[in-house]
Amino acid sequence: MLPYKTLIKLNRKSGVALYVQLCSSFISLITDGTHQPTDVLPSSRILGQLLGINRNTAKMAYEELISQGWAESIPRKGIFVLAKLPVLSRKKIMALDGVYYSKGPAFAWNNPFEEKLVSKNVQKTFLAIDEGFPDVRLTPVDLLMREYRSISKKIQGKNFLRYGFPQGSERLRNALCRYLSETRGLTVQPENILITKGSQMGIYLSAQLLTTKYDTIAVGDLNYRSADEIFKYAGARLLRIPIDDQGMNVDILEEALKHKSIKAVYLIPHHHFPTTVTMSMERRLKLLNLAKTYRFAIIEDDYDFDFHYDNKPFVPLASIDHNHNVIYIGSISKTFAPALRMGFLIAEPGFVTAACSLRQLIDKQGDSLLEEAFSLLYENGEMERHFRKSLRIYKERRDLFCQILQSNFKDVISFKKPEGGLAVWSIFDNSIDLKHLSKKLGDKGLRIADGTFYHNESVIPNGLRLGFASLTEKEIEQVLDLLRLALDHCNDHKRQ
Repeated sequence: MLPYKTLIKLNRKSGVALYVQLCSSFISLITDGTHQPTDVLPSSRILGQLLGINRNTAKMAYEELISQGWAESIPRKGIFVLAKLPVLSRKKIMALDGVYYSKGPAFAWNNPFEEKLVSKNVQKTFLAIDEGFPDVRLTPVDLLMREYRSISKKIQGKNFLRYGFPQGSERLRNALCRYLSETRGLTVQPENILITKGSQMGIYLSAQLLTTKYDTIAVGDLNYRSADEIFKYAGARLLRIPIDDQGMNVDILEEALKHKSIKAVYLIPHHHFPTTVTMSMERRLKLLNLAKTYRFAIIEDDYDFDFHYDNKPFVPLASIDHNHNVIYIGSISKTFAPALRMGFLIAEPGFVTAACSLRQLIDKQGDSLLEEAFSLLYENGEMERHFRKSLRIYKERRDLFCQILQSNFKDVISFKKPEGGLAVWSIFDNSIDLKHLSKKLGDKGLRIADGTFYHNESVIPNGLRLGFASLTEKEIEQVLDLLRLALDHCNDHKRQ
């Protein structure tokens, strides 16, 4: 007889009835090959004694097994595994802890992501210097949920529980048309807008529609790594163009265009990631002229336009693009709350329609109710009030953060005070091992990146984006104290 005490574990605290758990256990023993067709099962009395359960519970489990076609009862002989079942070889091995492990992959599959790291879960992190996220404690989520509940309770709101238009809520697209016109001088119609699950989806859809294998995409020598990986996955080759304090060097791009066909240019002209620099107007105009001349697309990632502190921000490339070369991608998530996935892609109607068709293959539509709720926040001015309030607070936090960096870290960190955005691009002294620093601070309860996200085949900076927006003034002082102590310890260790 098999060691049923070891093989079958019943949870008496579970909400699942014991006989159902027992039935499921026998099904697992049959499907993993432990029990073969025609094998006899222990009597309900013996099984009850072995497992410490009522005999009737065992009988009910056997009745369920028989009704589902896993077993059969033969009069005056007992309960048997159904003889008609196919013979299943036992392909798993049991470790000493009683857990079954597969000997190897069950099937062949393509994995182009072996060297890619899955993003870490930061929802349980209480103290962190992130890479530039908004402070979700400032988010008027109660107002958003109030609108969400209000819509869902109305009779007409029930319609939003059905399948909707993959292009997104018409009401939200209309609200964005008004908002973008007032704040960015961007004049578009609802048919130009696709509501996405954040800016990442917009980049992915654009890459898939624009590129075929071996097409060239021009990107910054320092660039948003997730965008790089999206383009590579689409089969594109990356052409690295230097980034300086005026943004992408368009003169070098122009020289490259004389010798190479380029399908698209991806850039973040406003608060470039990771360096936070803003592209000059001269370069913006020249880039648009090059796009018109050489007929390439410009993917403009404008993920945090709303947070600019020192002067009026430059209008986006899309706002001054009269030849329709620009695919404009924005994010509501990065300015509101990262977990509420909401963004938009703006382009010519034909491109938007194609993006909708592609989007439907992986995601039928967005969250219609949430999109409607966001549209109301735009219509009643709550989004603008949130941005104004956040902008004032983030500016104060930026000033304090940079003041402390300048006072206490000038020996190991060089930086330029950002005009906008939610982080400071900080270059550490080459003597600082950022991986070691990240681990040391993690042991102290402070999460900080190790810098590898900014590495690529062209540039390996010893730098980090140090986010200030998600930290209160007290937390800023606390995390920078911990950072200073860790850096001092690193220096002491090196001297020894």
